[in-house]
Amino acid sequence: MKITIVGSGYVGLVTGACFSEVGIDVQCVDVDPVKIDNLKKGIVPIYEPGLEKMITGNMEKGRLHFTTNLSDAIQDSDIVFISVGTPSDEDGSADLKYVLQVARDCGKHMNDYMLVVTKSTVPVGTSRKVKEAIEQELAKRQVNILFDVASNPEFLKEGAAIDDFLKPDRIVVGTESPRAEELLNNLYKPFTLNGHPIIFMDIVSAEMTKYAANAMLATKISFINDIANLCEIVGADINNVRKGIGSDARIGNKFIYPGIGYGGSCFPKDVQALIKTAKENNYDLQVLKAVEAVNQNQKSVLFTKILNYYKGDLKAKTVAIWGLSFKPQTDDMREAPSLEIVNKLLKAGANVKAYDPVAIQEAKHYFGSSVSYYTDQYEALIDADCLAVLTEWPEFKIPNFKIINKLLNTTAIFDGRNIYDAAEMKRNGFDYFCIGVNTTNPVLKLELKTAF
Repeated sequence: MKITIVGSGYVGLVTGACFSEVGIDVQCVDVDPVKIDNLKKGIVPIYEPGLEKMITGNMEKGRLHFTTNLSDAIQDSDIVFISVGTPSDEDGSADLKYVLQVARDCGKHMNDYMLVVTKSTVPVGTSRKVKEAIEQELAKRQVNILFDVASNPEFLKEGAAIDDFLKPDRIVVGTESPRAEELLNNLYKPFTLNGHPIIFMDIVSAEMTKYAANAMLATKISFINDIANLCEIVGADINNVRKGIGSDARIGNKFIYPGIGYGGSCFPKDVQALIKTAKENNYDLQVLKAVEAVNQNQKSVLFTKILNYYKGDLKAKTVAIWGLSFKPQTDDMREAPSLEIVNKLLKAGANVKAYDPVAIQEAKHYFGSSVSYYTDQYEALIDADCLAVLTEWPEFKIPNFKIINKLLNTTAIFDGRNIYDAAEMKRNGFDYFCIGVNTTNPVLKLELKTAF
């Protein structure tokens, strides 16, 4: 089987690499010639554990190819996957111009039956627009070529995307013809043979499933953060509360870890797009509006703790930051809480010294020279007044507290991910502040509406 994947971003590269890994001939297409030239040399534009090795290995075996020529790539392809970006417009809706351009290009160049599958995260109803765009191009050519459209949303976690693809919880496919269903069933046979379920449904339901899944996970995160803030006020410990509710099988213990809010390329964009879709259909998604509002507020909580600790004056204070990416095992900083926190610190007059295992180059695109960057986590602490942990990278979880104590000017640690034990930190002589505990200290009272 031969497939073409249009778009060599995060989803496209992982999809192409993993399909080629099971023996499928894959053409990856992108309009960026520099990106394609680099990929041909084995230079991968994103950080994802195991991806670079998988890409280079399958290129060497002749199963994975990169090109800028869509016309040539789709010839003899059984399936074309659309995996281009769908950035948010100012009103929160997903911008479909890249998706529909690929659809038009397919209509311009197809010469035989083709199955066009939307892999990008797109609003409900997009597959209908894709179909119409292809039909319009075929009409211009005055040719009658059969084709099908389908929806096959991705459910990849950054940092674990390869494992998610090769060992999926489920494969969701929306189709409208037996031929399309058979093609996709054959494509995914290497995965379903290992017991991973493929769920066929109508296209609209498949499109909705992707948004509903991400919206539910975002809801769990905002819920636990809202409860954490209340715990600070009433004197409860959110870490105990989390364990208490997580042991209930109906709730589960995933995505209920308190912190400084969700970020990344999916949750913020998808929640906004789903709210917009509801509005366009005269429905008000009140729960998701609250989820979004809570998350935006949560990104300010740690900054507020730092500001209160220094009695509202951060001028000439130096804050060391550990972790800039929105989560571990990725260099992705889109909508990362670190963007909000670092910018607020800078605006308040603080100096910022930052360390992240992989996201430093990405951070420079956002902060430029306003932040000092370090390649060693302890070097970033030298002459800093406090430490703020923003990403729960494994190397931060059991650091050398004696070195930290020695290097910091004061003993204040602000833990935005609750990775340390409050009692242990107290024994080590630190002023320790996290999310949802230690409310006996008035410094921790939340004052989210600040001038910054």
